[in-house]
This record gives sequence, structure tokens and C-alpha cells, in this order.
Amino acid sequence: MTQGEWQRGEYTISTDRARLDLALIHRFISTESYWGQGRAIAVVRRSIENSLPFGVYEGERQIGFARVVTDYATFAWLADVFVVAGYRGRGLSKWLMEVILSHDDLQGFRRWVLATKDAHALYRRFGFIELKRPERWMERPDPHMAESPDYWKAG
Repeated sequence: MTQGEWQRGEYTISTDRARLDLALIHRFISTESYWGQGRAIAVVRRSIENSLPFGVYEGERQIGFARVVTDYATFAWLADVFVVAGYRGRGLSKWLMEVILSHDDLQGFRRWVLATKDAHALYRRFGFIELKRPERWMERPDPHMAESPDYWKAG
């Protein structure tokens, strides 16, 4: 896996795990996101350890995050994408997507997937579309999971 760093003005994107602010990532996902409410810090840590993480920074301060779950051969799942309030509207999420999708280790896959409630327009700019054959996809949610209690509700 190739570690990388990209610079744009005062902002940096890095795949260096040592730079990640686990407390910030956990706080955002477990309290501010709609998808990971209640996620335990141990689960956040394990998810990062088993993914290719991308941190977004202003100087040394982390202000955004995304991770890619992949086999590095055929499939990638984009997850936990966020930019903290106060830094939105500056093009950082678009730049983060450009960096992720051009990363040398993330090329030639048969399929990328993601789930989003409200950022369809952003992801469409990068070639993501609704599932062509949703009838072929299945999921197995755990009804006892501690996070995202709204998962079972419509919407």
C-alpha cells in the first residue's frame, strides 16, 4: 500500500495513519453523523486499521476524513466520509474524492460502492450511480447493533 500526501493551499490530505485524530473521527461519526450514531471508539479504531484512511488537515488540525475498504484488486467501498462544520463549502470534499479516486493503489476495480442519505450530487460528479440491479444486492444488518438505531426506520 502506497502512503501519500497531497497539498492544496493550506490544506493537506494524507494517508498517514499516525496523523489521524482518532478522538475527532470517533466524535464525528458517533455523535454528528446519521450513519454511525453510538459507534464505539474501539470499532472506529478497528475500522481504520482495516481500511485505507484519508485524513484532511489544515496545518496539523484534522478537519475531514474518509476511508476505503478494499481487496486492492476488484472492489472498493467508500465509507465514513466527512468534513467538519466550519470547513464545508470550500471544495474539500470534492478534492478528497479526486485524491481517493486517483490513488495509485485504488485503480482498476470492477466496482466501487458507497451509501449516502444526502450527498448524491457530490458522488454523481465522480461517476457514482444508483445501483443498476438492486435486486441482486442484499444486506445482513444486525438487529442488535449498538449504532444507528434509526437504521430500521424508513428514510
